[in-house]
Amino acid sequence: MINLKGQDLLRNPYLNKGTAFTEQEREKYELTGLLPKAVRTIEEQAQIIYKRTKDFEDKLEKRNYLMNLYDTNKTLFCYVIGKHITEFLPIIYTPTIGDAVINYSKIYDTPKDAVFLSIDQPENIKKSIKNSLKDLDEIKLIVVTDGEGVLGIGDWGVQGVDISIGKLAVYTIAAGVNPRNVLPIVIDCGTNNEVLLNDPLYIGNKHKRVTGEKYYDFIDKFVKISLELFPKVLLHWEDLGRGNASAILEKYRSKMCTFNDDIQGTGVMMVSAMTAIAEVTGIPIKDHKILVFGGGTAGVGVSDQILLEKVQSGLSKEDAIKQFYLVDRFGLITDDMENLTDGQKKYARAKSEFKKPLTDLAEIVAATKPTVLIGTSGVHGAFAEKAVRKMAELNKKPAIMPISNPTKLAEAKATDLIKWTDGRALVVTGSPSQPIEHNGVTYTIGQANNALLYPGLGLGIIVAKAKTVSDGMLSAAAHGITSLQDFSKAGAAILPSVEKIREASKLVAIAVVKQAIKEGLNRIEIKDATKAVEDAIWEPIYK
Repeated sequence: MINLKGQDLLRNPYLNKGTAFTEQEREKYELTGLLPKAVRTIEEQAQIIYKRTKDFEDKLEKRNYLMNLYDTNKTLFCYVIGKHITEFLPIIYTPTIGDAVINYSKIYDTPKDAVFLSIDQPENIKKSIKNSLKDLDEIKLIVVTDGEGVLGIGDWGVQGVDISIGKLAVYTIAAGVNPRNVLPIVIDCGTNNEVLLNDPLYIGNKHKRVTGEKYYDFIDKFVKISLELFPKVLLHWEDLGRGNASAILEKYRSKMCTFNDDIQGTGVMMVSAMTAIAEVTGIPIKDHKILVFGGGTAGVGVSDQILLEKVQSGLSKEDAIKQFYLVDRFGLITDDMENLTDGQKKYARAKSEFKKPLTDLAEIVAATKPTVLIGTSGVHGAFAEKAVRKMAELNKKPAIMPISNPTKLAEAKATDLIKWTDGRALVVTGSPSQPIEHNGVTYTIGQANNALLYPGLGLGIIVAKAKTVSDGMLSAAAHGITSLQDFSKAGAAILPSVEKIREASKLVAIAVVKQAIKEGLNRIEIKDATKAVEDAIWEPIYK
Protein backbone atom coordinates (compact mmCIF):
# COMPACT_ATOMS: atom_id res chain seq x y z
CA MET A 1 0.00 0.00 0.00
CA ILE A 2 1.35 3.44 -0.97
CA ASN A 3 0.69 6.15 1.59
CA LEU A 4 2.88 8.84 0.03
CA LYS A 5 1.67 11.53 -2.35
CA GLY A 6 3.01 14.34 -4.50
CA GLN A 7 6.67 15.24 -4.26
CA ASP A 8 7.19 12.83 -1.35
CA LEU A 9 6.26 9.96 -3.65
CA LEU A 10 8.48 11.18 -6.49
CA ARG A 11 11.40 11.48 -4.06
CA ASN A 12 11.01 7.94 -2.75
CA PRO A 13 13.41 5.73 -4.79
CA TYR A 14 11.56 2.54 -3.85
CA LEU A 15 8.17 3.74 -5.10
CA ASN A 16 8.98 6.35 -7.72
CA LYS A 17 8.06 5.47 -11.31
CA GLY A 18 8.80 8.86 -12.85
CA THR A 19 7.02 9.28 -16.17
CA ALA A 20 5.59 5.76 -15.90
CA PHE A 21 2.89 6.88 -13.47
CA THR A 22 -0.40 6.49 -15.32
CA GLU A 23 -2.96 9.28 -15.57
CA GLN A 24 -5.12 7.50 -12.98
CA GLU A 25 -2.16 7.18 -10.60
CA ARG A 26 -1.23 10.83 -11.10
CA GLU A 27 -4.73 11.80 -10.06
CA LYS A 28 -4.83 9.40 -7.12
CA TYR A 29 -1.42 10.34 -5.70
CA GLU A 30 -1.62 14.11 -6.31
CA LEU A 31 0.97 14.06 -9.07
CA THR A 32 -1.06 16.09 -11.57
CA GLY A 33 1.13 18.87 -12.91
CA LEU A 34 4.28 17.42 -11.32
CA LEU A 35 5.26 15.36 -14.37
CA PRO A 36 5.37 15.95 -18.14
CA LYS A 37 2.25 14.83 -20.02
CA ALA A 38 3.72 11.70 -21.66
CA VAL A 39 3.25 8.35 -19.93
CA ARG A 40 6.09 5.98 -20.68
CA THR A 41 6.59 2.27 -20.08
CA ILE A 42 9.59 1.06 -18.10
CA GLU A 43 11.05 -0.27 -21.36
CA GLU A 44 10.82 3.16 -22.98
CA GLN A 45 12.42 4.74 -19.93
CA ALA A 46 15.20 2.13 -20.03
CA GLN A 47 15.93 2.84 -23.69
CA ILE A 48 16.36 6.53 -22.93
CA ILE A 49 18.67 5.78 -19.98
CA TYR A 50 20.75 3.37 -22.04
CA LYS A 51 21.19 5.85 -24.89
CA ARG A 52 22.23 8.50 -22.38
CA THR A 53 24.99 6.27 -20.98
CA LYS A 54 26.63 6.30 -24.42
CA ASP A 55 27.38 9.99 -23.92
CA PHE A 56 29.90 9.16 -21.17
CA GLU A 57 33.32 8.01 -22.30
CA ASP A 58 34.70 8.11 -18.77
CA LYS A 59 33.61 5.02 -16.82
CA LEU A 60 33.43 6.80 -13.48
CA GLU A 61 31.17 9.49 -14.94
CA LYS A 62 28.98 6.76 -16.40
CA ARG A 63 28.81 5.11 -12.98
CA ASN A 64 27.89 8.41 -11.33
CA TYR A 65 25.04 8.82 -13.81
CA LEU A 66 23.73 5.30 -13.16
CA MET A 67 24.05 5.67 -9.38
CA ASN A 68 22.00 8.87 -9.58
CA LEU A 69 19.27 6.72 -11.11
CA TYR A 70 19.78 4.24 -8.22
CA ASP A 71 19.17 7.16 -5.89
CA THR A 72 15.92 8.24 -7.53
CA ASN A 73 14.30 5.12 -9.02
CA LYS A 74 15.67 1.76 -7.87
CA THR A 75 13.24 -0.26 -9.97
CA LEU A 76 14.32 1.42 -13.20
CA PHE A 77 17.99 1.22 -12.16
CA CYS A 78 17.77 -2.54 -11.65
CA TYR A 79 15.79 -2.97 -14.87
CA VAL A 80 18.41 -1.12 -16.93
CA ILE A 81 21.42 -2.87 -15.36
CA GLY A 82 19.71 -6.25 -15.67
CA LYS A 83 19.11 -5.79 -19.40
CA HIS A 84 22.78 -4.89 -19.98
CA ILE A 85 24.43 -6.88 -17.19
CA THR A 86 27.68 -7.73 -18.99
CA GLU A 87 28.22 -4.11 -19.98
CA PHE A 88 27.17 -2.42 -16.75
CA LEU A 89 28.26 -4.77 -13.94
CA PRO A 90 31.91 -3.67 -14.35
CA ILE A 91 30.66 -0.07 -14.22
CA ILE A 92 28.57 -0.24 -11.05
CA TYR A 93 30.96 -2.62 -9.28
CA THR A 94 34.48 -3.86 -10.02
CA PRO A 95 36.62 -2.53 -11.47
CA THR A 96 35.10 0.99 -11.75
CA ILE A 97 33.98 1.08 -8.13
CA GLY A 98 37.64 1.32 -7.15
CA ASP A 99 37.79 4.76 -8.78
CA ALA A 100 34.49 5.67 -7.13
CA VAL A 101 35.92 4.84 -3.70
CA ILE A 102 39.09 6.85 -4.31
CA ASN A 103 37.08 9.90 -5.40
CA TYR A 104 34.14 9.46 -2.98
CA SER A 105 34.64 12.63 -0.92
CA LYS A 106 35.08 14.76 -4.04
CA ILE A 107 31.93 13.48 -5.75
CA TYR A 108 29.72 12.85 -2.72
CA ASP A 109 26.13 13.90 -3.33
CA THR A 110 23.76 11.76 -1.21
CA PRO A 111 24.22 8.93 1.33
CA LYS A 112 22.39 6.47 -0.96
CA ASP A 113 20.63 4.82 2.00
CA ALA A 114 23.90 4.00 3.77
CA VAL A 115 24.39 4.18 7.54
CA PHE A 116 27.57 5.88 8.77
CA LEU A 117 28.74 4.68 12.18
CA SER A 118 31.61 6.51 13.87
CA ILE A 119 33.87 4.51 16.16
CA ASP A 120 34.09 7.65 18.31
CA GLN A 121 30.35 7.51 19.06
CA PRO A 122 29.37 3.94 19.98
CA GLU A 123 26.37 5.32 21.83
CA ASN A 124 24.86 6.31 18.47
CA ILE A 125 24.88 2.87 16.84
CA LYS A 126 21.27 1.95 17.52
CA LYS A 127 19.93 5.44 16.85
CA SER A 128 21.84 5.65 13.55
CA ILE A 129 20.52 2.32 12.28
CA LYS A 130 16.95 3.05 13.35
CA ASN A 131 17.09 6.45 11.64
CA SER A 132 17.69 4.69 8.33
CA LEU A 133 14.61 2.49 8.40
CA LYS A 134 11.84 4.92 7.45
CA ASP A 135 11.43 3.71 3.87
CA LEU A 136 12.51 0.11 4.39
CA ASP A 137 10.77 -3.14 5.24
CA GLU A 138 12.25 -5.87 7.42
CA ILE A 139 16.06 -5.80 7.15
CA LYS A 140 17.23 -9.23 6.03
CA LEU A 141 20.72 -8.40 4.79
CA ILE A 142 23.42 -5.99 5.94
CA VAL A 143 26.69 -5.42 4.12
CA VAL A 144 29.20 -3.72 6.41
CA THR A 145 32.75 -2.52 5.80
CA ASP A 146 35.31 -0.46 7.68
CA GLY A 147 37.13 0.52 4.49
CA GLU A 148 40.54 -0.72 5.57
CA GLY A 149 41.15 -3.28 2.83
CA VAL A 150 39.20 -2.00 -0.18
CA LEU A 151 39.69 -4.33 -3.16
CA GLY A 152 43.39 -4.14 -4.01
CA ILE A 153 43.70 -0.42 -3.26
CA GLY A 154 44.01 -0.47 0.53
CA ASP A 155 42.74 1.83 3.28
CA TRP A 156 40.19 4.37 2.06
CA GLY A 157 38.42 4.99 5.34
CA VAL A 158 34.78 6.01 5.23
CA GLN A 159 34.96 6.19 1.42
CA GLY A 160 34.74 2.39 1.45
CA VAL A 161 31.00 2.84 1.97
CA ASP A 162 30.62 2.69 -1.80
CA ILE A 163 31.62 -0.98 -1.56
CA SER A 164 28.67 -1.74 0.74
CA ILE A 165 26.29 0.19 -1.51
CA GLY A 166 27.56 -1.42 -4.69
CA LYS A 167 27.59 -4.91 -3.24
CA LEU A 168 23.93 -4.65 -2.26
CA ALA A 169 23.00 -3.33 -5.70
CA VAL A 170 24.54 -6.50 -7.15
CA TYR A 171 22.58 -8.65 -4.66
CA THR A 172 19.39 -7.15 -6.06
CA ILE A 173 20.31 -7.22 -9.75
CA ALA A 174 21.83 -10.72 -9.72
CA ALA A 175 19.64 -12.60 -7.27
CA GLY A 176 16.52 -10.50 -6.86
CA VAL A 177 17.05 -9.62 -3.19
CA ASN A 178 14.43 -6.95 -2.48
CA PRO A 179 16.15 -3.55 -2.12
CA ARG A 180 13.80 -2.70 0.73
CA ASN A 181 15.26 -5.56 2.76
CA VAL A 182 18.91 -4.47 2.68
CA LEU A 183 21.11 -2.00 4.52
CA PRO A 184 24.63 -0.77 3.61
CA ILE A 185 26.77 0.24 6.59
CA VAL A 186 30.26 1.67 7.01
CA ILE A 187 32.12 1.79 10.31
CA ASP A 188 34.31 4.89 10.23
CA CYS A 189 37.36 3.95 12.28
CA GLY A 190 39.57 6.69 10.92
CA THR A 191 42.24 5.94 8.34
CA ASN A 192 45.98 5.44 8.00
CA ASN A 193 45.86 6.81 4.47
CA GLU A 194 47.92 10.02 4.62
CA VAL A 195 46.37 11.26 1.39
CA LEU A 196 42.96 11.30 3.07
CA LEU A 197 44.21 12.68 6.38
CA ASN A 198 45.75 15.63 4.53
CA ASP A 199 42.81 16.15 2.18
CA PRO A 200 40.59 19.07 3.28
CA LEU A 201 37.70 17.53 1.33
CA TYR A 202 37.81 14.15 3.12
CA ILE A 203 34.49 13.60 4.87
CA GLY A 204 35.44 10.86 7.33
CA ASN A 205 37.07 10.85 10.76
CA LYS A 206 40.41 12.63 10.38
CA HIS A 207 42.49 10.56 12.76
CA LYS A 208 44.58 7.44 12.56
CA ARG A 209 42.66 4.20 12.31
CA VAL A 210 41.48 2.90 15.70
CA THR A 211 42.62 -0.65 16.39
CA GLY A 212 42.78 -3.17 19.21
CA GLU A 213 40.35 -3.39 22.10
CA LYS A 214 38.38 -0.24 21.27
CA TYR A 215 37.82 -1.50 17.71
CA TYR A 216 36.67 -4.95 18.76
CA ASP A 217 34.43 -3.55 21.50
CA PHE A 218 32.71 -1.39 18.86
CA ILE A 219 32.29 -4.37 16.53
CA ASP A 220 30.79 -6.41 19.34
CA LYS A 221 28.32 -3.67 20.23
CA PHE A 222 27.38 -3.27 16.57
CA VAL A 223 26.76 -7.00 16.16
CA LYS A 224 24.62 -7.20 19.28
CA ILE A 225 22.50 -4.21 18.29
CA SER A 226 22.08 -5.55 14.74
CA LEU A 227 20.81 -8.87 16.11
CA GLU A 228 18.57 -7.09 18.60
CA LEU A 229 16.96 -5.08 15.81
CA PHE A 230 17.01 -7.85 13.17
CA PRO A 231 17.30 -11.30 14.83
CA LYS A 232 17.41 -13.25 11.53
CA VAL A 233 19.60 -10.88 9.54
CA LEU A 234 22.50 -12.04 7.36
CA LEU A 235 25.57 -9.96 8.22
CA HIS A 236 27.98 -9.77 5.30
CA TRP A 237 31.47 -8.41 6.11
CA GLU A 238 33.35 -6.77 3.26
CA ASP A 239 36.84 -5.33 2.77
CA LEU A 240 37.96 -5.37 6.39
CA GLY A 241 41.66 -5.24 7.23
CA ARG A 242 43.80 -8.34 6.88
CA GLY A 243 43.94 -9.29 10.56
CA ASN A 244 40.46 -8.14 11.57
CA ALA A 245 38.60 -9.97 8.80
CA SER A 246 39.45 -13.50 9.92
CA ALA A 247 39.26 -12.66 13.65
CA ILE A 248 35.74 -11.25 13.33
CA LEU A 249 34.52 -14.09 11.13
CA GLU A 250 35.82 -16.75 13.50
CA LYS A 251 34.32 -15.00 16.53
CA TYR A 252 30.79 -14.73 15.18
CA ARG A 253 30.27 -17.37 12.47
CA SER A 254 29.09 -20.09 14.88
CA LYS A 255 26.87 -17.68 16.82
CA MET A 256 24.91 -15.95 14.07
CA CYS A 257 24.22 -15.88 10.35
CA THR A 258 27.31 -14.23 8.90
CA PHE A 259 30.01 -14.59 6.27
CA ASN A 260 32.95 -12.67 4.83
CA ASP A 261 33.02 -12.44 1.05
CA ASP A 262 36.75 -11.72 0.85
CA ILE A 263 37.62 -14.81 2.87
CA GLN A 264 34.84 -17.23 1.97
CA GLY A 265 33.28 -15.82 -1.21
CA THR A 266 36.47 -15.76 -3.23
CA GLY A 267 37.37 -19.19 -1.89
CA VAL A 268 34.00 -20.65 -2.84
CA MET A 269 34.37 -19.13 -6.31
CA MET A 270 37.70 -20.91 -6.60
CA VAL A 271 36.08 -24.19 -5.55
CA SER A 272 33.66 -23.71 -8.44
CA ALA A 273 36.64 -23.21 -10.73
CA MET A 274 38.38 -26.25 -9.23
CA THR A 275 35.31 -28.38 -9.90
CA ALA A 276 35.50 -27.40 -13.57
CA ILE A 277 39.27 -27.91 -13.67
CA ALA A 278 38.84 -31.39 -12.22
CA GLU A 279 36.37 -32.25 -14.97
CA VAL A 280 38.53 -30.85 -17.79
CA THR A 281 41.82 -32.36 -16.57
CA GLY A 282 40.41 -35.63 -15.33
CA ILE A 283 42.24 -35.06 -12.02
CA PRO A 284 39.95 -35.06 -8.94
CA ILE A 285 40.08 -32.00 -6.70
CA LYS A 286 41.61 -34.07 -3.92
CA ASP A 287 44.69 -34.81 -6.08
CA HIS A 288 45.48 -31.28 -7.27
CA LYS A 289 48.52 -29.47 -5.86
CA ILE A 290 47.77 -25.80 -5.24
CA LEU A 291 50.27 -22.92 -5.32
CA VAL A 292 48.74 -19.66 -4.06
CA PHE A 293 50.71 -16.52 -4.83
CA GLY A 294 49.55 -14.04 -2.20
CA GLY A 295 49.36 -15.09 1.44
CA GLY A 296 46.93 -12.45 2.67
CA THR A 297 43.26 -12.70 3.62
CA ALA A 298 42.13 -13.70 0.13
CA GLY A 299 44.94 -16.21 -0.40
CA VAL A 300 44.36 -17.95 2.92
CA GLY A 301 40.60 -17.83 2.37
CA VAL A 302 40.94 -19.47 -1.04
CA SER A 303 43.21 -22.13 0.43
CA ASP A 304 40.83 -22.81 3.33
CA GLN A 305 37.86 -23.31 1.04
CA ILE A 306 39.69 -25.64 -1.36
CA LEU A 307 41.10 -27.47 1.66
CA LEU A 308 37.57 -28.04 2.94
CA GLU A 309 36.59 -29.43 -0.46
CA LYS A 310 39.55 -31.82 -0.42
CA VAL A 311 38.59 -33.05 3.05
CA GLN A 312 34.98 -33.53 2.01
CA SER A 313 36.20 -35.60 -0.93
CA GLY A 314 37.93 -38.08 1.37
CA LEU A 315 41.36 -36.75 2.34
CA SER A 316 42.41 -36.23 5.93
CA LYS A 317 43.05 -32.60 6.84
CA GLU A 318 46.71 -33.39 7.43
CA ASP A 319 47.15 -34.94 3.97
CA ALA A 320 45.16 -32.15 2.31
CA ILE A 321 47.29 -29.38 3.84
CA LYS A 322 50.39 -31.04 2.36
CA GLN A 323 49.07 -30.20 -1.11
CA PHE A 324 49.20 -26.41 -0.55
CA TYR A 325 52.04 -23.95 -1.02
CA LEU A 326 51.60 -20.26 -0.14
CA VAL A 327 53.85 -17.46 -1.36
CA ASP A 328 54.01 -14.08 0.36
CA ARG A 329 56.23 -11.07 -0.35
CA PHE A 330 59.21 -12.85 1.27
CA GLY A 331 58.82 -15.96 -0.88
CA LEU A 332 57.49 -19.45 -0.27
CA ILE A 333 56.13 -19.49 3.27
CA THR A 334 58.10 -21.81 5.56
CA ASP A 335 57.78 -22.45 9.27
CA ASP A 336 60.98 -20.55 10.17
CA MET A 337 59.59 -17.20 9.00
CA GLU A 338 58.68 -14.56 11.58
CA ASN A 339 55.40 -12.65 11.99
CA LEU A 340 53.26 -15.16 10.12
CA THR A 341 49.49 -14.86 10.51
CA ASP A 342 47.58 -17.83 11.92
CA GLY A 343 46.39 -18.65 8.41
CA GLN A 344 49.91 -18.59 7.02
CA LYS A 345 51.20 -20.76 9.86
CA LYS A 346 48.66 -23.43 8.94
CA TYR A 347 50.06 -23.72 5.42
CA ALA A 348 53.72 -23.03 6.17
CA ARG A 349 56.03 -25.71 4.78
CA ALA A 350 58.92 -27.17 6.75
CA LYS A 351 62.13 -25.30 5.97
CA SER A 352 63.89 -28.67 5.62
CA GLU A 353 61.80 -29.53 2.53
CA PHE A 354 63.89 -27.18 0.40
CA LYS A 355 67.62 -26.72 -0.13
CA LYS A 356 67.34 -22.93 0.15
CA PRO A 357 64.72 -20.20 0.70
CA LEU A 358 62.66 -19.81 -2.47
CA THR A 359 61.70 -16.34 -3.65
CA ASP A 360 61.61 -16.63 -7.46
CA LEU A 361 58.24 -17.86 -8.72
CA ALA A 362 59.71 -19.99 -11.52
CA GLU A 363 61.99 -21.70 -8.98
CA ILE A 364 59.05 -22.20 -6.63
CA VAL A 365 56.99 -23.79 -9.41
CA ALA A 366 59.91 -26.07 -10.33
CA ALA A 367 60.39 -27.13 -6.70
CA THR A 368 56.74 -27.68 -5.75
CA LYS A 369 55.32 -28.93 -9.09
CA PRO A 370 51.77 -27.55 -8.66
CA THR A 371 48.91 -28.36 -11.00
CA VAL A 372 47.13 -25.09 -10.10
CA LEU A 373 48.58 -21.58 -9.74
CA ILE A 374 46.33 -18.96 -8.15
CA GLY A 375 47.19 -15.27 -7.85
CA THR A 376 45.72 -13.23 -4.99
CA SER A 377 48.64 -10.85 -4.46
CA GLY A 378 47.68 -7.72 -6.35
CA VAL A 379 51.20 -7.70 -7.80
CA HIS A 380 50.89 -6.75 -11.47
CA GLY A 381 52.77 -9.07 -13.82
CA ALA A 382 53.96 -11.41 -11.06
CA PHE A 383 53.25 -14.46 -13.24
CA ALA A 384 56.25 -13.93 -15.52
CA GLU A 385 56.80 -15.93 -18.69
CA LYS A 386 59.43 -18.22 -17.20
CA ALA A 387 57.13 -19.33 -14.36
CA VAL A 388 54.17 -19.83 -16.69
CA ARG A 389 56.22 -21.88 -19.14
CA LYS A 390 57.41 -24.03 -16.24
CA MET A 391 53.76 -24.68 -15.30
CA ALA A 392 53.12 -25.74 -18.91
CA GLU A 393 56.17 -27.97 -18.87
CA LEU A 394 54.93 -29.78 -15.75
CA ASN A 395 51.24 -30.06 -16.71
CA LYS A 396 49.33 -31.06 -19.83
CA LYS A 397 46.60 -28.56 -18.88
CA PRO A 398 47.99 -26.15 -16.28
CA ALA A 399 45.37 -24.20 -14.36
CA ILE A 400 46.54 -20.60 -13.98
CA MET A 401 44.23 -18.12 -12.27
CA PRO A 402 45.42 -14.53 -11.74
CA ILE A 403 42.33 -13.36 -9.88
CA SER A 404 43.55 -10.08 -8.36
CA ASN A 405 41.56 -7.11 -9.53
CA PRO A 406 41.21 -4.50 -10.89
CA THR A 407 43.09 -5.34 -14.10
CA LYS A 408 46.05 -3.13 -13.22
CA LEU A 409 46.73 -5.40 -10.23
CA ALA A 410 46.41 -8.72 -12.09
CA GLU A 411 49.34 -11.13 -11.90
CA ALA A 412 49.14 -11.83 -15.64
CA LYS A 413 47.20 -11.08 -18.80
CA ALA A 414 45.05 -13.86 -20.22
CA THR A 415 46.53 -13.29 -23.68
CA ASP A 416 50.04 -13.97 -22.38
CA LEU A 417 48.94 -17.09 -20.50
CA ILE A 418 47.35 -18.55 -23.63
CA LYS A 419 50.38 -17.65 -25.76
CA TRP A 420 53.03 -18.89 -23.33
CA THR A 421 51.27 -22.26 -22.88
CA ASP A 422 50.27 -22.64 -26.53
CA GLY A 423 46.60 -22.59 -25.60
CA ARG A 424 46.83 -25.35 -23.00
CA ALA A 425 46.31 -23.19 -19.91
CA LEU A 426 42.97 -23.25 -18.10
CA VAL A 427 42.68 -19.55 -17.36
CA VAL A 428 40.49 -17.67 -14.90
CA THR A 429 40.95 -13.95 -14.27
CA GLY A 430 39.61 -11.58 -11.63
CA SER A 431 38.46 -8.88 -14.05
CA PRO A 432 36.69 -9.35 -17.40
CA SER A 433 38.86 -10.53 -20.32
CA GLN A 434 38.00 -10.47 -24.00
CA PRO A 435 37.97 -13.78 -25.96
CA ILE A 436 41.40 -14.69 -27.33
CA GLU A 437 42.17 -16.11 -30.77
CA HIS A 438 45.10 -18.53 -30.84
CA ASN A 439 45.94 -21.03 -33.58
CA GLY A 440 42.40 -21.00 -34.93
CA VAL A 441 40.73 -21.52 -31.53
CA THR A 442 38.69 -18.90 -29.68
CA TYR A 443 39.39 -19.06 -25.94
CA THR A 444 36.67 -17.65 -23.71
CA ILE A 445 38.19 -16.56 -20.42
CA GLY A 446 36.29 -17.32 -17.23
CA GLN A 447 36.05 -14.57 -14.65
CA ALA A 448 36.28 -15.37 -10.95
CA ASN A 449 33.56 -12.84 -10.31
CA ASN A 450 32.09 -13.31 -6.85
CA ALA A 451 28.92 -11.79 -8.24
CA LEU A 452 28.20 -15.22 -9.73
CA LEU A 453 28.11 -16.64 -6.24
CA TYR A 454 27.49 -14.37 -3.25
CA PRO A 455 24.10 -12.99 -4.41
CA GLY A 456 22.67 -16.50 -4.73
CA LEU A 457 24.32 -17.53 -1.47
CA GLY A 458 22.73 -14.56 0.27
CA LEU A 459 19.32 -15.17 -1.27
CA GLY A 460 19.41 -18.82 -0.21
CA ILE A 461 20.37 -17.87 3.33
CA ILE A 462 17.58 -15.29 3.49
CA VAL A 463 14.99 -17.73 2.13
CA ALA A 464 15.98 -20.41 4.64
CA LYS A 465 16.39 -17.86 7.44
CA ALA A 466 19.49 -19.86 8.28
CA LYS A 467 20.83 -19.92 11.81
CA THR A 468 24.44 -19.88 10.61
CA VAL A 469 26.36 -20.12 7.33
CA SER A 470 27.90 -23.60 7.41
CA ASP A 471 30.82 -25.01 5.44
CA GLY A 472 28.33 -27.36 3.82
CA MET A 473 26.24 -24.42 2.58
CA LEU A 474 29.33 -22.77 1.12
CA SER A 475 30.28 -25.99 -0.64
CA ALA A 476 26.74 -26.35 -1.99
CA ALA A 477 26.96 -22.82 -3.35
CA ALA A 478 30.24 -23.65 -5.10
CA HIS A 479 28.69 -26.61 -6.88
CA GLY A 480 25.46 -24.77 -7.66
CA ILE A 481 26.76 -23.19 -10.88
CA THR A 482 28.72 -26.09 -12.37
CA SER A 483 25.73 -27.35 -14.33
CA LEU A 484 25.82 -24.19 -16.45
CA GLN A 485 29.09 -25.10 -18.17
CA ASP A 486 29.72 -27.16 -21.32
CA PHE A 487 33.37 -28.19 -21.59
CA SER A 488 33.01 -30.20 -24.78
CA LYS A 489 33.87 -27.16 -26.94
CA ALA A 490 37.54 -26.22 -27.39
CA GLY A 491 38.37 -22.97 -25.61
CA ALA A 492 35.32 -23.10 -23.34
CA ALA A 493 35.43 -20.89 -20.24
CA ILE A 494 36.08 -22.51 -16.88
CA LEU A 495 33.39 -20.40 -15.19
CA PRO A 496 30.00 -19.15 -16.48
CA SER A 497 29.81 -15.72 -18.07
CA VAL A 498 28.24 -12.80 -16.25
CA GLU A 499 25.39 -13.01 -18.77
CA LYS A 500 24.17 -16.04 -16.81
CA ILE A 501 24.27 -14.26 -13.46
CA ARG A 502 20.51 -14.48 -12.78
CA GLU A 503 20.44 -18.16 -13.69
CA ALA A 504 23.58 -18.84 -11.65
CA SER A 505 22.22 -16.99 -8.62
CA LYS A 506 18.99 -18.97 -8.67
CA LEU A 507 20.84 -22.30 -8.88
CA VAL A 508 23.15 -21.29 -6.03
CA ALA A 509 20.23 -20.15 -3.87
CA ILE A 510 18.35 -23.41 -4.38
CA ALA A 511 21.45 -25.46 -3.55
CA VAL A 512 22.04 -23.41 -0.39
CA VAL A 513 18.43 -23.76 0.79
CA LYS A 514 18.53 -27.53 0.25
CA GLN A 515 21.77 -27.79 2.21
CA ALA A 516 20.44 -25.63 5.05
CA ILE A 517 17.42 -27.93 5.31
CA LYS A 518 19.68 -31.00 5.19
CA GLU A 519 21.73 -29.65 8.11
CA GLY A 520 18.67 -28.44 10.05
CA LEU A 521 19.82 -24.83 9.91
CA ASN A 522 16.59 -23.41 8.44
CA ARG A 523 14.41 -21.45 10.85
CA ILE A 524 11.24 -21.79 8.79
CA GLU A 525 9.60 -24.85 7.27
CA ILE A 526 10.32 -25.25 3.55
CA LYS A 527 8.70 -28.03 1.56
CA ASP A 528 9.99 -27.09 -1.88
CA ALA A 529 13.36 -25.27 -2.06
CA THR A 530 12.95 -24.28 -5.70
CA LYS A 531 9.50 -22.76 -5.16
CA ALA A 532 10.65 -20.99 -2.00
CA VAL A 533 13.50 -19.35 -3.89
CA GLU A 534 11.34 -18.43 -6.89
CA ASP A 535 8.71 -16.88 -4.63
CA ALA A 536 11.35 -14.75 -2.89
CA ILE A 537 12.92 -13.25 -6.01
CA TRP A 538 12.14 -9.54 -6.43
CA GLU A 539 11.67 -8.43 -10.03
CA PRO A 540 12.25 -4.85 -11.26
CA ILE A 541 8.73 -4.16 -12.46
CA TYR A 542 6.42 -1.32 -11.52
CA LYS A 543 3.66 -2.34 -9.15
